[in-house]
Amino acid sequence: MEALIANARFHFHKQLFETNTLTLTSAGVASNADTSSRGSKAIARRIVDILVDEQHHAVSTVDKISGQTLGKQFETLTMDFLRETFPNLQNLRPGRWTILQLGNNNKLKTSDFAQYEHLAYLNELTAQNAQLAAALGNDYLVAPDVVIYRDLYEDSEINAAQCIVDGDVSKMADIRKANGGKPLLHASVSAKYTMRSDRAQNSRTEALNLIRNRKGHLPHIVVVTAEPMPNRLASLALGTGDIDCVYHFALYELIRAVKEVGSEDAVETLETLVQGKRLKDISDLPLDLAV
Repeated sequence: MEALIANARFHFHKQLFETNTLTLTSAGVASNADTSSRGSKAIARRIVDILVDEQHHAVSTVDKISGQTLGKQFETLTMDFLRETFPNLQNLRPGRWTILQLGNNNKLKTSDFAQYEHLAYLNELTAQNAQLAAALGNDYLVAPDVVIYRDLYEDSEINAAQCIVDGDVSKMADIRKANGGKPLLHASVSAKYTMRSDRAQNSRTEALNLIRNRKGHLPHIVVVTAEPMPNRLASLALGTGDIDCVYHFALYELIRAVKEVGSEDAVETLETLVQGKRLKDISDLPLDLAV
């Protein structure tokens, strides 16, 4: 019997091909490659070849898809992968979990979660006071690409096995629905198909805002990407204090591709990221979120 996460990883890759997110141009350039970089094109193409030859995926030839379209599709597929895996880890991390794709157009914002509900009040104040808005800016309002949040518990559920709480105690506990709180943000997932623009660095800015502006428990803050170039991965993955970890959509294939067609510097950079546990495979993400 194949493992759940192994099946989900295979399905994730299959969907990348079937939705024309991961494609080749008529010149043989992969959609996640930087067309101006010989190294990027070689590594990205080798990853596609490995997935097609060994996993028997079918790749389409598409000459032009907008970066915004690719990014949105990658976000959706990342959300689908998490929905297929994380809720099945109830023995490791029990709870009622909701996994949603947010983005800037969703009505749900970080202020809709317990750790950040005070930001809604701050937003109201800045909307009424131009000087305050100019001083504070609006960086504190973050709309992650994908979120995982935990629903609250009724007292009857908390007391199911034995009497744990009553009306005299635990009056401010966040997980208790009777206290009138909001859902708990468990994870903020930034999905970046590539890291060819400064927008990829927004992930670090969002992470710092989530850390700085929270009240209470800090959610997991992770990045999922299909970027093929180790030096660009390093620009976000190296260092600690903001992002938990960067997860690659096909790390095992990336390692092989870099060894086969990458430069010595690329091999060394990738080894540093992997051995330093700053870059992991997408299959590691569900279990890491269960911690």
